[in-house]
Amino acid sequence: MERALHLGPHGRWWNNPDFVQKLGLTPDQQKKMEAIFQQNRPGLMDLLSAVRKEETAMEPLLAADQPDETRILAQIDRIAQARAQLEKANARMLLGLRTVLTPEQWKTLRADEPHGRYPRFGQGPPPPQ
Repeated sequence: MERALHLGPHGRWWNNPDFVQKLGLTPDQQKKMEAIFQQNRPGLMDLLSAVRKEETAMEPLLAADQPDETRILAQIDRIAQARAQLEKANARMLLGLRTVLTPEQWKTLRADEPHGRYPRFGQGPPPPQ
């Protein structure tokens, strides 16, 4: 699940000893962040499953000898909506994690990330293989 949700550069980064030391995370902060993750995890898994289901439903539509453009466009909308819901849920979790950090920790974390962004939580599922 962590891999599918792109939970930062090293999984649950708030438990990574290097990040803990670099940011000066307290055990209380780590517990709060883990609780936020665990609280959001079931919903994120459901939303990720919904994205995959909608993407899977697209496959036979595209493989048809005579593709039905209307059905394909409708399915594209369903995929986009499922992805949007996943992104929103990820962003809500991200905000929850962000509120646990002090301003100094936030600055350190942002500076450490190559693009100046917080570790990402929602790139959606990996591309189909």
